[in-house]
Amino acid sequence: MKKVTILLVAFAVVATSFASTGFSYVPKKASEILLPIAPNTQISLQELSVISVKNYEKLSGKHLNFFEKMSFKAGQKKLRNSIAADGTVTNTKLLKAMSAADPGTGFNIGWFALGLFLGLIGVLLSYIINGDQAVKKNRQKWAWIGFGVALVIVLISLL
Repeated sequence: MKKVTILLVAFAVVATSFASTGFSYVPKKASEILLPIAPNTQISLQELSVISVKNYEKLSGKHLNFFEKMSFKAGQKKLRNSIAADGTVTNTKLLKAMSAADPGTGFNIGWFALGLFLGLIGVLLSYIINGDQAVKKNRQKWAWIGFGVALVIVLISLL
């Protein structure tokens, strides 16, 4: 009975520790979000929403036919409607797509599994492999969390 009580207390502590992390939402500005339109050429969402077709063709180096121009204009109108007066992006689909494209955030199941199953070896691998700083920090975080979960499982099984 004592082991069951300890197990329930451990589950309660783990469950509440994940819920106690806080976050703040900062709306993204359209002028800060850059999109590549050609090699070595980027443009912000704000600029893309108001640029003329001729200027876009010059920047991208592509000639647009009639249907592509109409599609570009329709996309611009949709983009203008999803940018608020203060310059923040209000379209939830667009925000979701941007956050999904950011590999430096979110749950990383691969590194969590390496930390869980390989322990310290998985954590060391996350430090050894190079890459973008934000991606590397996310990788290390999930490897450590996986290692911590493995440690908790081992401690619970020993009790």
